[in-house]
Amino acid sequence: MSVDFTVSGDSCEPATVKRLGNAFCAAKLLLAAAEVGVFTELEKGPVTAGQLAVALELHPRGVPDFLAALAALGLLVREDGRYHNSAAASALLVRGKPGNLTGYLGRADRMLYPAWGRLGAALRTGQPQADDGFATVTNDPVKRNSFLSMMDAVNNQLLPGLLAAYPWSRCHSVADIGGARGNVAARLALAHPQLSATVFDLPEIEPAAQAHLTALGVADRVRYQSGDFFTDPLPTADVLILGHVLHNWAPEERAVLVKKAHDAVRPGGAVLVYDAMLDPEPTDLDRILVSLNMLLVTVGGSEYTVDDCSGWLAAAGFGDIRATAVGAADTLVIGHKSA
Repeated sequence: MSVDFTVSGDSCEPATVKRLGNAFCAAKLLLAAAEVGVFTELEKGPVTAGQLAVALELHPRGVPDFLAALAALGLLVREDGRYHNSAAASALLVRGKPGNLTGYLGRADRMLYPAWGRLGAALRTGQPQADDGFATVTNDPVKRNSFLSMMDAVNNQLLPGLLAAYPWSRCHSVADIGGARGNVAARLALAHPQLSATVFDLPEIEPAAQAHLTALGVADRVRYQSGDFFTDPLPTADVLILGHVLHNWAPEERAVLVKKAHDAVRPGGAVLVYDAMLDPEPTDLDRILVSLNMLLVTVGGSEYTVDDCSGWLAAAGFGDIRATAVGAADTLVIGHKSA
C-alpha cells in the first residue's frame, strides 16, 4: 500500500497530522534498509525474517517488524511467510544494477538526514547544518566516493531528457563544468561518437573520474581538467553544461559562473543549465525540498526560477533562451551564443 503524508488544508484529523509528524520514520526505514543491504540480499530470492537476519548479521528482535513495515510501504512483498523485493525495489534499490539509487540514498542517510534534524537551527541562523562540508567530502576518500555515487544516481535519471533536448549530432565538443567523475560527459560521448568531452572539477576528484571514464570505455575521448571554476579559466567547447551547479551558490556567484561560461562557449554554441528550478509561486514539494537541502548543506545556495536563470544568461550575452522539463523534477534552460 502507498502512504500519503500530505495534509488537506481543511483537515482537522489528528491522525493525519500525527502521520506527517512521523514521516521521518518511513524515510529512515528506506535508508536503513539500503544501508544494511536488505534489497540486495533479497534479490537472491525470497527468505523469512529469521533467514534474512542471519544473512545480514542483524539482531532478530526488530527484523520481523522492520520487514513488515517495508512491505507496508510497498518496497517488499510477503508471500507464505517469506519476503522478496517489489518490482520497484528490484529495479532501483539493488546495489550494482544500472540506474540504482543506493548511492544517492547512502549520501542522503549520512548527510541529509542528520542535517534535516537541525532545520530549526538553519532557519534561525541561515547557516548550513551538514556535518560534512564540501571540503570534508572531497578530501575523505570514503565520503567522496559516496558523494560521487550519489551524483551518478541523480544524473542518470536526467540523461534521456538531456540527450533529447539538444541537437548533439551538430556539435563536436562538450564541457561539463562541475561534472564530478564525468558520468554525464561519458554518456553523451557514448551516444554521440563524434563528441569529444571535457570534465572540469576539483583535483581531488580526478582519480575517481579517470577510473569511471576508463570503466565506461571513453577515456580516449573524455578528458579530465582539474581546477576551480571561480579562479581558473573554463575549458572551451561548443556546449558547456552547468548541471546541479548553480543552486550551490549565491545569486551573484551564479552570475559570475554564467558569464565565464559565455566566454568559454565557442561562437554559435550554447550553455545548458539544469536544476530543480522553482515556479514563481512554488507549489512543487519535491523542488521546494531540494531548495531547503541547499539551505542545510551550502553557505548561500538555493533553487531559483527559470526567469532568474534566463536573466543571468541574458546578462552574460546569451540569446534565444529556452526552458524545458528534464527528468521528473528538473528544468533545463538553454542559452545560445551568437555566431
